[in-house]
Amino acid sequence: MNELVAALLKPDAWPFPVKRVEHLETHISHLFLVGDYVYKVKKPVDLGFLDFSTLERRRFFCEEEVRLNSRMAPGIYLAAVPITRNGDAFQVEGEGVPVEYTVKMRRFDQAGLLDRHPLNAEIIDALAQRVADFHASIPAAPSESEWGRPEKVWFPVEQNYRQVRELDLFPQFAHRLTSLEEKARQCFREIRDLVEQRRAEGFIRECHGDMHLGNIAWVEGEVLVFDGIEFNPDLRWIDVANDIAFLLMDLEYRGEQRMAWRFLNRYLELTGDYAAARLLPFYKAYRAMVRAKVAAIRLAQEGGESERLQQEFTGYLEYAERCLAPGGRPVLCITHGLSGSGKSHFCLGMRERLGMIHLRSDLERKRLFGLAPEAGSRSAVEGGIYTPEATQRTYGRLQELAGELLDGGYSVVVDATFLEAVRRARFRALAEAHGACFRILTIEAPESVLRERVAVRSREGGDPSEADLAVLERQLEKQEPLTPAEVESAVRVDTTREPDWEALRKSLACGARKEKR
Repeated sequence: MNELVAALLKPDAWPFPVKRVEHLETHISHLFLVGDYVYKVKKPVDLGFLDFSTLERRRFFCEEEVRLNSRMAPGIYLAAVPITRNGDAFQVEGEGVPVEYTVKMRRFDQAGLLDRHPLNAEIIDALAQRVADFHASIPAAPSESEWGRPEKVWFPVEQNYRQVRELDLFPQFAHRLTSLEEKARQCFREIRDLVEQRRAEGFIRECHGDMHLGNIAWVEGEVLVFDGIEFNPDLRWIDVANDIAFLLMDLEYRGEQRMAWRFLNRYLELTGDYAAARLLPFYKAYRAMVRAKVAAIRLAQEGGESERLQQEFTGYLEYAERCLAPGGRPVLCITHGLSGSGKSHFCLGMRERLGMIHLRSDLERKRLFGLAPEAGSRSAVEGGIYTPEATQRTYGRLQELAGELLDGGYSVVVDATFLEAVRRARFRALAEAHGACFRILTIEAPESVLRERVAVRSREGGDPSEADLAVLERQLEKQEPLTPAEVESAVRVDTTREPDWEALRKSLACGARKEKR
């Protein structure tokens, strides 16, 4: 391999004019930066979890790397190409018998990597769309395969703790590691049936497997997700919830909680896979402990002297502990307001600032009827997908989803008009049944503002809500005001002003968690 590396540093080894060759090395690869391209050569190593020990295996895994990564970064991964030899001369993409293989990739500006690029709503929304589309496009694991079985899911989690203990670098953390592993085991017992259910429902898919911010780039207004796991199918044939958990963990660990909540809500809206949220604390803790283990291994290699790596280890350990610690009392908020009052716009800001999962009636109604969010149903007032029966189904689905999310420890905001007292009462009972705090967000705006907003929205389109002025008139006639008892649980919100989010946070504060009834 040393002879090959030396040869590839020479300009005449390449199939196009080259002025300069840059060489980078990892524990499993050599990378050569040549003009507009990067070529990756896999080292002939067998590390147990990956085996590149033979030429045929390296050829196979080069092809796998291109196949897998072309799914989310097609313009980056170009081909697996041979390296041939004629005497002492090596030639990339040459003629003759291959002596090695390399992955040919197009270079991009590293400033676009999301572990260094400033994050914003546009990037996160595009990323959520990209990941949701990707997960929808990939096939489920064959039913006869072992992937996704509970024992297969638990094995790498247990292995992480064992490997950290075997390094014996942190005797002062021995008790915490044991306690954390037991919490992970208890969490897994609680979700085991759901793990098995999701396997049966097809949520085990050939995922990316390594979706953190360092493997995602924002290039020319497009999200690229690259460097997925090709070397071990066990690490990529996983639940889609496990796939997004790494990204969410990375965002939260870096202090990007708002962006994490934004991504999660958008992903759940796009996929409808709200059950995935129940698994996230377990998988986020697992991903954090993988990072902790890597820090520990590197620390062992450096003789245990790196303060930075020690801090990294303890930081990920503390993050995993937070993931598996009992949460506070969740809050169930319902909105109460007419069309055009700004309910959805307010909830979009609230969900990421206060850390809540947002259930939107307009989206779930259309999902029930197989319609895309922005698709028009051409329904008359109280007709089509807006009949009383359809509305009852919609509220029933919102109630079901909210209950599942409260069970998972999440605070939830349900975004619907809730103009009828009986519907509000059902959600109050739901909160009580799940030991959650209950709040009614009364979303207000002057009637003239309501009419203007509804008219503009109807004219411009592109919104999941189909309410027009006729619908608004009907709501004004039929709305039922809050009862005196409901007023005690209500928080007034004026959407003509910028919300005071900190004041709202305090107004939603609850007492200690109550037992479910």
